[in-house]
Amino acid sequence: MKIRIQGSSIRFRLSQTDVRQLTDEGAVTEFTNFGGSVFSYEVKQSFEADQLTASFENGKITMQIPASYVEDWAINDIVGFEAHLHTAATDTMYLLIEKDFKCLDRTTEDQSDQYENPNKTC
Repeated sequence: MKIRIQGSSIRFRLSQTDVRQLTDEGAVTEFTNFGGSVFSYEVKQSFEADQLTASFENGKITMQIPASYVEDWAINDIVGFEAHLHTAATDTMYLLIEKDFKCLDRTTEDQSDQYENPNKTC
């Protein structure tokens, strides 16, 4: 699982294994150890949520996704889901969770667990 944060936007990109784990086990979590502290991020199924939501507590970003969204996600063509989370009276945070596609350029990154890119050319 990868995370990209820019301003008031958070994007999670999930490999095929991540999507299956989310579907089968209900959550996917990643950790980055900074020596004395740990930063983590997680996607969790929620039976109460009707859209994507996110929270940040104790060094951990948790994005909750409605269970109905992930029910068949591993086998369907839906790329991802998005939402605008109201964080204050006038502020919102953009949330996006999507399948991670293979890059079309010549990258050295291992892409064996990523989804086939529907675009065959750049």
